[in-house]
Amino acid sequence: GMLNPVQHARSAADIERYKVEPYVMTADVYAAPAHVGRGGWSWYTGSAGWMYRLIVESLLGLRREGARLRIVPVMPADWHFFELDYRYRGTRYHITVLQAGAGDSDELRLDGVIQESSSIVLHDDGLEHRVEIRQRRAI
Repeated sequence: GMLNPVQHARSAADIERYKVEPYVMTADVYAAPAHVGRGGWSWYTGSAGWMYRLIVESLLGLRREGARLRIVPVMPADWHFFELDYRYRGTRYHITVLQAGAGDSDELRLDGVIQESSSIVLHDDGLEHRVEIRQRRAI
């Protein structure tokens, strides 16, 4: 909860302590005795951008590598699936990631066709494509 600014605005006392916008990630949450829990540097930081990259690249596992999109998610055990839309120029890729059952193997399909790797080639064809991934539990 320390990184999520909304967690610092659960009550009037929390808001009074935090003293900055609860919708902006801060660079600092102070620990000095006179200012414990106070946020700082709310609009002067790249922390929101870094958090976005952490979620998209590490948790959801999307990494653009030239004209390829590598998809290697690390889903928590209590997630059964997630879905997202990825736009590449004029083309939309609808991505669904499912937890595979016991004994199942990892699998990536692009428009129903099994792919040989954990990445797909991105095409700017203006169409909508479906990416389906079945992945064994990682965490």
